[in-house]
Amino acid sequence: MTTPQPKILLVEDEESLAIGLQFNLEAEGYRVVYARDGKEALAIFPTQPFDLIILDIMLPFYNGYYVAKEIRELSPQMPILMLTARTKVEDKVRGLEIGADDYMTKPFHLEELLARVRGMLRRKTWYRKSMDAQPSFSFGANSINFATLECSAGKNRFKLTPHEAMVMKYLIEKEDHIVSRKELLENVWNISSDIETRTVDNFIVRLRKYFEINPKKPVHIKSVRSVGYIFSSSPA
Repeated sequence: MTTPQPKILLVEDEESLAIGLQFNLEAEGYRVVYARDGKEALAIFPTQPFDLIILDIMLPFYNGYYVAKEIRELSPQMPILMLTARTKVEDKVRGLEIGADDYMTKPFHLEELLARVRGMLRRKTWYRKSMDAQPSFSFGANSINFATLECSAGKNRFKLTPHEAMVMKYLIEKEDHIVSRKELLENVWNISSDIETRTVDNFIVRLRKYFEINPKKPVHIKSVRSVGYIFSSSPA
């Protein structure tokens, strides 16, 4: 049985860049659908299944942040790779924290982009298989639905971002084992070291606010000084 070629929605208003990207992605075996602006992207997305989105931030009609937010409503787990000319670390962190799975600044090397795409599709496959094996998880007064990303913590109801869900999924799979920042970056992200500490730590801080009764004294998601983190569903 032949495995279907992954389908990518490419959203980029710079036509020369888009044509080059489409050519090289198709040469790698991907099917590519091209949208020239945010409005066109949101019109195309619901009409067919996609495996990944490459999304410019500065777009006509609707910017990439808005497009990502709308797509998350329709497909919570859709992998999104954002492209932007903004180079500040703060911009990269913001892109990841609003729900992007990865973030690349222009100009970029084609081989790096292709490697990021392969990594994102690989992580999507891991998450889907892991979710099928364990679609939900409860600990303490908390519960997580890994399919819908809907959660509860006592009486509070909320939704995780895909990356927050992937971090929790990975920590839960490694319960009672120390997980380093480097391990999380390699298995949940694929990003450069200039934002690794801030990115991982920011996600852990948010997850503690969601799931810990006292986030400053966590009992489920604990820090191991200078090493990483350890998850326990039944703290001693």
